Amino acid sequence: MNDAPDRTTVRRILIIKLRAVGDVVLSTIVLKNLRDAFAGVSIEFLTERGGAGILEGNPFLDRIVVYDRERMSGGELIRAVRGGRYDLVIDLFGNPRTALLTRLSGAKYRVGYRFRGRTYAYNFRIEPRGATVHNTQFNLDALERIGVPVVDRSLHIVPGADAEGRIEEFWNKTVPTEKHVVALHSGGGWGSKRWGVDHFAELADALQARFGPLILLPWGPGEERDVEKMRTTMKSPSIVPPPTTLLELAALLRRCTLMVSNDSGPMHIAAAMGTPVVGIFGPTNPQLQGPYGTRTVTVRNESLSCLGCNLVACPIGNPCMKELPVQAVLTAIENLSVL
Repeated sequence: MNDAPDRTTVRRILIIKLRAVGDVVLSTIVLKNLRDAFAGVSIEFLTERGGAGILEGNPFLDRIVVYDRERMSGGELIRAVRGGRYDLVIDLFGNPRTALLTRLSGAKYRVGYRFRGRTYAYNFRIEPRGATVHNTQFNLDALERIGVPVVDRSLHIVPGADAEGRIEEFWNKTVPTEKHVVALHSGGGWGSKRWGVDHFAELADALQARFGPLILLPWGPGEERDVEKMRTTMKSPSIVPPPTTLLELAALLRRCTLMVSNDSGPMHIAAAMGTPVVGIFGPTNPQLQGPYGTRTVTVRNESLSCLGCNLVACPIGNPCMKELPVQAVLTAIENLSVL
């Protein structure tokens, strides 16, 4: 196999990043680079339904292939991918299922990471650097392996006119023009990554006393109860937006002065939209999974030696989150100097 695919033979490309929302957002860094290198080629993206919405309307994609785990068997997924007649498959996910899917795709060029038990699937193999570089560079390593020039290092989310219009209507009705708006997001995919509703409520009141912003409480499916608890625990007023799609959430967060969030998909969406972000971290490593951009900072309970454990559930009571003081987050916000 040559060091790079013969681009003249590539007519269809499939990128695979099955989940989660934040990881899908970070993988959009490859899209413009691929489009520039493969002009006129169909570029498609395979992901699960939960992350597909953030890719809609992306100008560098021709098609989103949605894998619905509840309705689609593994065999049906394999047949769908084989039916795409892809010439180049880039597996940015790299679990056993996507490795097998890549191998069975029928693609001449198959790109993936040299994880144990998965190298059989690829004929362009990449040394995985997920433990040493940010996730964006981890994704770009796949392009560099096949000789695609990396000329763009931006994340690409395009809300579109419909999403922008709905959020603009909400914003104009709700937000006074002179107010800074700070979004506080207490959710997160793992319980161990959540700083806690009470901490966020205390932070909201401290922000209100110190800077006087309007507090926005964005939320997604399953987060309604926490948002309501936070709203009623806070002493200061807040705004709870209506249900939003991922692209509407992107349009909403783009309008905010600041977002403070646990490590989560919305945190990455805000950073991708250029909104200043303070990310609260504990079990994950901000050097590897932190918000991407120049106007971002992260804060951790640096007194602990177990930071970055990557445990979904903490066996010692989650001190990285429970013992992180509000003042530490407030100091990080002050250091960002956007309010």
